[in-house]
Amino acid sequence: MEKNTKLCNGAKHKYPGYRKLLAGVCLAVLIALLTVDMASAQQKRMLRGTVTDQQKNLLIGASVTVKGTSIRTQTNRIGEFFLDVPANKDILTVSYVGMINQEVNISGKNSINVVLKEDQSQLSEVVVVGYGKQKKESVVGAITQVKGEVLERTGGVSSLGAALTGNLPGVVTVATQGTPGAEDPKIFIRGQSTWNNSDPLVLVDGIERSMNSVDIGSVESISVLKDASATAVFGVKGANGVILITTKRGKEGKADIRFTGNATVKIPSLLASKYDSYDAIKIRNQAIEHELGLSPSSWSNFVPSPELDKYRNPSSQAEAERYPNVNWGEELIKKSVMSYNASANVAGGNAFVRYFTAVDFLKEGDIIKKLDNGKSYQPGYGFNRINVRSNLDFNLTKTTVLTTNLAGSYGVKQDAWGQDNWEYRIWQSIYSNAPNIYYPKYSDGGWGYYPQEQVSTINSFATLANNGIRKTTTTRINTDFTLKQDMSMLLSGLSAKGTISFDNSFISQGGVYDNGVIQQEYINPVTGEVTHSQYLGTNQFDWIPSRWTPNPDAVQNTSTYRKVFYQLSMDYVKNFGKHGVTAMGLFSRDRYAGGSEFEHFREDWVSRVTYNYGLKYFAEFNGAYNGSEKFGPDYRFAFFPSAAAGWMISKENFMKNLKFINTLKLRVSYGQVGNDNITNRWLYTTTWTYGGNAPLGSSSGQNSPYTWWREAQTSVGNPDIHWEKVAKTNFGLEYSLFGDLLSGSVDVFNDYRTDILLDGASRSVPSYFGVQPPTANLGIVRNRGYELELRINKNLTNGVRLWANFSMTHAKDKIIEGDDPQLKDDYLKRANKPIGQTYSYLSNGYSNTWDQIYGSTQLNTNNNQKLVGDLNMVDYNGDGIIDNKDIVPYGYPQRPQNTYNATIGFEWKGFSTFVQFYGVNNSNRYLQLVSFSGQDHYDNVYKQGSYWTPDNTNANMPMPRYASQMPYYGTSYLYDGSYLSLIHI
Repeated sequence: MEKNTKLCNGAKHKYPGYRKLLAGVCLAVLIALLTVDMASAQQKRMLRGTVTDQQKNLLIGASVTVKGTSIRTQTNRIGEFFLDVPANKDILTVSYVGMINQEVNISGKNSINVVLKEDQSQLSEVVVVGYGKQKKESVVGAITQVKGEVLERTGGVSSLGAALTGNLPGVVTVATQGTPGAEDPKIFIRGQSTWNNSDPLVLVDGIERSMNSVDIGSVESISVLKDASATAVFGVKGANGVILITTKRGKEGKADIRFTGNATVKIPSLLASKYDSYDAIKIRNQAIEHELGLSPSSWSNFVPSPELDKYRNPSSQAEAERYPNVNWGEELIKKSVMSYNASANVAGGNAFVRYFTAVDFLKEGDIIKKLDNGKSYQPGYGFNRINVRSNLDFNLTKTTVLTTNLAGSYGVKQDAWGQDNWEYRIWQSIYSNAPNIYYPKYSDGGWGYYPQEQVSTINSFATLANNGIRKTTTTRINTDFTLKQDMSMLLSGLSAKGTISFDNSFISQGGVYDNGVIQQEYINPVTGEVTHSQYLGTNQFDWIPSRWTPNPDAVQNTSTYRKVFYQLSMDYVKNFGKHGVTAMGLFSRDRYAGGSEFEHFREDWVSRVTYNYGLKYFAEFNGAYNGSEKFGPDYRFAFFPSAAAGWMISKENFMKNLKFINTLKLRVSYGQVGNDNITNRWLYTTTWTYGGNAPLGSSSGQNSPYTWWREAQTSVGNPDIHWEKVAKTNFGLEYSLFGDLLSGSVDVFNDYRTDILLDGASRSVPSYFGVQPPTANLGIVRNRGYELELRINKNLTNGVRLWANFSMTHAKDKIIEGDDPQLKDDYLKRANKPIGQTYSYLSNGYSNTWDQIYGSTQLNTNNNQKLVGDLNMVDYNGDGIIDNKDIVPYGYPQRPQNTYNATIGFEWKGFSTFVQFYGVNNSNRYLQLVSFSGQDHYDNVYKQGSYWTPDNTNANMPMPRYASQMPYYGTSYLYDGSYLSLIHI
């Protein structure tokens, strides 16, 4: 019988002599394996290293790869990495988002420290979107982002709104005033598609707040969301576009301390230019001669040359006061004014907490001179503000992060009492007062005035000097708490976040109260008679002015504001090979109120799903279910969806041979967004009023004993009132060429807004309806346009870098439906015109002869005061009379249809400089400055070019009228609003 023998591996062999041979073989194999393993161990080495940025901040999650292999790792929470490196490999590749990839030679090294530099072309690689962030290459919405560093270089502006001017395509800014503390421009995103409130939604760190709550130095980035894909998640709030402001946060590493200071010289823009007294009166004499046949009595106002010379060359101070020649602009406006801004911030942290703290101080001067009134207080305008911020991130556990944001603002605006609704009083003298009407302040202390007509001839000098000092203090406190939890223990890629915030603001007023009652004086230039506004009392030898009094600071209860906001969200991010999926679900509520009003309520349910395949094909779906208490129960909630797709064409195989194309991406989106940004809250309810009795009986005075209850004349409710809706379509193309030498984007958009709210006073309802009709959703507007952006970036030798950014935005809106009366002429209807369309009478040259005057169309007013040299008005509707039916759409709205930006910069070894131009066109502005206007035909003559005379029939303007009327000036006062301005250097 054969004997079986076990082998070293447990098998059996039938030959017994084979045992020794097999044992030897097994031993040899084990020795060989051990030798190979020891040799392999000797061919690898352990490498330790750290990765930081140029400020020595440790970078967490930086990727470290052995070049040419799949061996890789990431830096840990303290910026360290450990890697087994094969002996025959000497090059590492280190990368981090927003940094330039770096290859490091590790030959003969066991430890290294890698310092990565920022990649200027990739600073916006991560884009802030609605309720989250996305990689730039995966974004399919129309989103433009700018970094805080770019805004900081616009030094000299005091607000974020002003800093945005020219820095973001699609953002149009229009300056409306220059009062210190109120210099924010009006902002339009891609034009305007509603005649109601068109302000964009502004969120600071995800919470709806004012731009004024953030100083420029605390801004990490600003994203502007423009199409439906980007704004649909904001539902009923996103139709006008969305501005997302993200503030800076700390990073692990040593403290980074930064100080910034700016001193800015501000020069007033061009004011209305007027002739001095001498030239104005000479033109008055010409006007009197011109109209003498029409108004012979005006000859009494002709000024002979000897008297005229006294206005330009007075022989004494007394004669100068009797014959004033005042340049009101020079008297009231400074040639320049200074503004100062200083800020400091500290950022840093460790493995447990990261911090960013900042303080910013702003001091705004004013172009209005500070005037001496002899009352021991100095009036004037100005604004001082201090902002503080503290952003903290606590790593409570490896998967839990607590974020707190504490921001405060304390601003003091100085102006005068009683001028809130009378701003024109400040500019009255500069624009409307004649240079010879009176002296601003006479040598005996009296303030100039014109007793015959005091309303239209206000002495702005006296108004500014004698209405005290009002200081309005605004205090804001904003507090956020956010808890982020990684939920990977339940599902890989899942996370949750909860936020609660509290906003409070208080406004108080105080200062020096002065009632403005002063001694005013007027000297008649013809007679020399002196008139005073105040007279002696019964037991007084002299008039005694009233004393000013201190007003203690008092909180304005009607202006207090408070808000509570809370939000819960879940996010899912996962890659499955080449498939990338993200999902987001969010719920939020807020309650806010000002003063003693009923609280406002809002509720949002938001979802978003994105998908990409190999970062080549992209899809995104958004939805928002929003509730607003501004509308009735049947229309309180609505759903707003959107969808978008993207195609990274440059990653296709057929593009590989086109080496000059780095990136080529196509985007398309469509969706619906809403708008409830309206002033009135209770449009769906009817207000009832009480009062009055019905007549009863045949005799006068016999009334019913019952008092009426009736619908208020202007407060009839509409239970069907609801939000405006806009369908947004966008096509976009992004490109990068020649190694990122050229890059940019092209976007074409179409917004179709329906259900636009039209107030009752603007509706075409006949008067016999009895009351003002209710507000209704009747308007339709289409807004179309395009955006072009080109960026140039060229690195030369010796560290020289040249760069330039160019952009253009074209947005043109048209009213499709505006509830026009059917029988109204089309040219007078709102339909087929832009919002805010300019209207004007038209003229066809001058009537240069009396035959042309006699043959001209009849005027509906002052027809008997026609003169040779008048404008020949066009009878547009051909009814034989010039009236309000002959005013026609002309030119463009005040809001520009085209905006342009050009920024050109240079960098070399840490030194940088740039210039920025901003321009607009397709804009008109109407400014009617009629010479010799007013009750007594004041000698206020504006420099508007040449005047018509028999020898100059191609003049810029007709000869001004002094004592007669020319009611129609055609387009004489309609100006082209185009400009090109050097805004930063």
